[in-house]
Amino acid sequence: MLVKTTFKSAWWLNNPHLQTIYSALIRNTPSPLGVRRERLITADNDFIDIDWFGEGDQPLIILLHGLTGSSHSDYIKGLQQTLGLQGFRSVALNFRGCSGELNYSARSYHSGETEDINFLYQVLREREPHTAFAAIGFSLGGNVLLKWLGEQGKQLSLFAAIAVSVPLELNVCATKLDHGFSKVYRKHLISELKRFIKAKQRSLEAQGNQQEADKIERLGDLTAIKSFWEYDHQVVANLNGFKDAQDYYQRSSSRQFLKSITTPTLLIQDIDDPFMTDAVIPALEELSSCVHLEITKGGGHVGFIAGSIPFKPVYWLEQRIPIFLKQQLSLSGHAAE
Repeated sequence: MLVKTTFKSAWWLNNPHLQTIYSALIRNTPSPLGVRRERLITADNDFIDIDWFGEGDQPLIILLHGLTGSSHSDYIKGLQQTLGLQGFRSVALNFRGCSGELNYSARSYHSGETEDINFLYQVLREREPHTAFAAIGFSLGGNVLLKWLGEQGKQLSLFAAIAVSVPLELNVCATKLDHGFSKVYRKHLISELKRFIKAKQRSLEAQGNQQEADKIERLGDLTAIKSFWEYDHQVVANLNGFKDAQDYYQRSSSRQFLKSITTPTLLIQDIDDPFMTDAVIPALEELSSCVHLEITKGGGHVGFIAGSIPFKPVYWLEQRIPIFLKQQLSLSGHAAE
């Protein structure tokens, strides 16, 4: 289903790069007061850290951040505050290694890794069998969310899901980041990822976990890596059981899972997203009847800043997301307080 969008880009940020950069580098959102961290031990004796906000028995929203992000990303903190004001609790998942403390194994998060979100969901559902749940993912987290929704289908009990700025076709997005101004984002992200993987190796060695550290050592010299194709081939594929980058992209891209989604899902994609091309936007026949596709223009990548007064941004996602959640919550027979 195609949904007419209400987004109108701020005239003073009327460029997808400005939208992306302002959101990523200039926005400064204080952490919500009262955030509580919890550590969950996974089946492989590692851990994930989750950050809770809100009290009581209100509906619970699971939040998934993007590549090199965390629960401290401004779009996560801002949304947690907004959701709290709108009658929702939230819990933000930090993908492995993103919480501020490095994990106990060489394996890491990636665009197709859905075991941890499924583990978190099962833990929460067991604790709160009657709570209304929803999930929201941004960028990489959106790809993980959509893939998980498609994999699990009717096994999930969620009243809604929302995915924003999703790299639906990973190969297309990796290639897009090799061209034009998008190479600036690529350089920054690849540098962060290489620092992350070397820091993980040092951490594993310091833990005395040489077997896991050796898995990273065997990846070889990473200094020459400049593109996502190279990084995903040399690092992600080798650490996570893929044959190569193409195999990783083919198996992990979420577009192929859209037809299998049974949860009411809003997919927000910007036609000018500098991390991808419009070739990733699915045709309506690729969507299940539960998926609502909203295509915007001028929102950038996880930007979507509106507002008529310069440097007085209106974060449109924090208006749009609660509207969809409340609509679907009402249709499910629940109501936010």
